[in-house]
Amino acid sequence: MTSKLDQLREITTVVADTGDIEAVARLKPVDCTTNPSIVLKALGTPMFADAIKEAVAWGKKQSGNPEAVSAAVADRLAISVGAALVKLVPGRVSTEVDADLSFDTEASLAKARSIIAAYKDRGIERDRILIKLASTWEGIRAAEVLQKEGIDCNLTLLFSKAQAIACADAKVFLISPFVGRILDWYKKSTGKDYTAEEDPGVISVRDIYNYYKANDIKTIVMGASFRNAGEIEALAGCDRLTISPALLDELSKDEGKLERKLSPESRKPDAKVSVDEKTFRWMMNEDAMATEKLAEGIRAFAKDLTTLRTMVQKELQLAAA
Repeated sequence: MTSKLDQLREITTVVADTGDIEAVARLKPVDCTTNPSIVLKALGTPMFADAIKEAVAWGKKQSGNPEAVSAAVADRLAISVGAALVKLVPGRVSTEVDADLSFDTEASLAKARSIIAAYKDRGIERDRILIKLASTWEGIRAAEVLQKEGIDCNLTLLFSKAQAIACADAKVFLISPFVGRILDWYKKSTGKDYTAEEDPGVISVRDIYNYYKANDIKTIVMGASFRNAGEIEALAGCDRLTISPALLDELSKDEGKLERKLSPESRKPDAKVSVDEKTFRWMMNEDAMATEKLAEGIRAFAKDLTTLRTMVQKELQLAAA
């Protein structure tokens, strides 16, 4: 009997949710996703010591105020992590636009274009990169423009069908609906435990997947943020699933039978709708879970981004001493 991971790979594109180079080399995912938290963790390993030295040396040559230089060096380091991952996967690496730009469409566009340019400077073309943006109204609007420019986007921190519909309207390449964080909210709110079939995060992704397939929407659904292997198994057959190394390892050691749960052929009718800004904001306002988890996620990524920039600033100060 093959492992559940191998069985999953036959029906779903498996993506690694990590910046752990050794884990990616060992587990061989098709794609990799990163975020500020993952980048920060990766830079804490010996593997990126030289990249930090190079980025700091580059930063010393830059002009401008210390905060701007620190931010530029932090960006360079995020690209270094992404570039290392590109060498290991045949597909795409997601790199995130700064979380503190989540409510600024024009600034998000400028940052996304600069990320693509920075990869190109390293010989990496845009077809190997996904620009990751928070699924705010402003982030979705930025993605709409980028898609028209031939820059594919991954809309993250997605917790509701309203966000998914807006992303489909914008014709984004891929969405990352979060499973585990939805479960976290409901467990805290209700005090209940949930089976995989009852899991509100699983149900949310299944609903979004069905809506997309029922309406022939090409945007890829990539389930993310898993708390246990049961959630992953409950979404077997989803377009893509981005999974942590620990859960990938768990699935690789399990030789039980994996049942396919999602398939385009099993879709049910679900009328297509569009949302304008007013409707989007009202739907989000009425969904306490989605509103709270989106805000919480942006704050968490912004905090890790600040931590990274502070670390860089200290390295620059030490280099100048």
